[in-house]
Amino acid sequence: MLKFFHMRCISYFTLSEFCFQLYLCGYFVHKPVCTLVVDCPNKMTLPALQNTGVIYRRILSQFPQDISLAFVYGSGVFKQHGTSQGQMEKNMLDFVFAVDDPVTWHTMNLLQNRRHYSILKILGPTKISSIQNDYGASVYYNTLVPADGRIIKYGVISTDSLIDDLMHWKTLYVAGRLHKPVKMLVQNENGKLRAALVSNLKSAVMASFLMLPESFTEEELFLQIAGLSYAGDFRMKIGEDKSKVSNIVKDNIQHFRILYSNILRDCPQVVYKPPQGRLEVDKSPEGQFIQLMALPRTLQQRITKLVDLPGKNRDVEEILLQVAQDPDCGAMVHQGISSIVKSSSITQSIKGIATAGLWKTVSYSSKKLMKMWKGWKRKQSVSQTS
Repeated sequence: MLKFFHMRCISYFTLSEFCFQLYLCGYFVHKPVCTLVVDCPNKMTLPALQNTGVIYRRILSQFPQDISLAFVYGSGVFKQHGTSQGQMEKNMLDFVFAVDDPVTWHTMNLLQNRRHYSILKILGPTKISSIQNDYGASVYYNTLVPADGRIIKYGVISTDSLIDDLMHWKTLYVAGRLHKPVKMLVQNENGKLRAALVSNLKSAVMASFLMLPESFTEEELFLQIAGLSYAGDFRMKIGEDKSKVSNIVKDNIQHFRILYSNILRDCPQVVYKPPQGRLEVDKSPEGQFIQLMALPRTLQQRITKLVDLPGKNRDVEEILLQVAQDPDCGAMVHQGISSIVKSSSITQSIKGIATAGLWKTVSYSSKKLMKMWKGWKRKQSVSQTS
């Protein structure tokens, strides 16, 4: 009977979304699945367009179901500043699928959805998986795919590569997308993956603290967090709306609060005042050292390279202690993040030309440039009227 009820829960609710939000907000406990669904208040979900949950599940059902984590994100899911609901319904839906065995998954997907792939499909699933894992940000994207009346893009990443990125910010590619609100569709019982998802959010908070002044608003924090994965991204100069970060945050403050409020309340490095929407962070050298030591490994390594002289080979802790006392500490953190993002954004974009194919690359790039131009026009219009 309980098993049947679990199945009913999964049929009528986006169960993994409930679990993910409960977990991030500190409410996850070892209760039966049906208890989580019954006890969970509506405010724990991240509302997007009304009645779109079925659309996402219908699209997801068209793919092999051996997925450890699946989420959908972007301007087609969450309202962005300056975008009408009508425009949202026309925007592309961006999916990411984490899979335990990429070779098996691509084998099945080539059988089900061979037309989604570029000419690379002739290489077969093993080579496709190698291209996915060994180049760029370890993600294989198929783009401009028609599905259930919408146009979608979906990226496939191995579960191990995702955990590595979440924990260590090796590329900050998928990890950066998960700093912002997403709509969770699938999440399995992988404890390492759950822990990595929370660790990624905590890392985003710590990195942002180091780049912000002693006192700041919630919105300033969320702008800083949302901008982490765009620092150093060459596409922000060519192909992306310059107001993208601010557009993401302005209409989604409540969604960011759901992701980060419990982390902020539990963090000893900050005084969080939700009623005023303000925060005060410890900017002493001791406080900054603690924050630097909590950063992901790859970012710590990039920061130490900026400071450590060739041949000295000092340990990371010694170098970060020096950085914590430097007035330019925040700038060094930003530079370290930019170096990670710049590298992964360039290599992933080059890989994207091969995985998408020439026609889709030109079509996708032209849409991005058009979006950038519209954003520039909107900004010019606002500045002229003010």
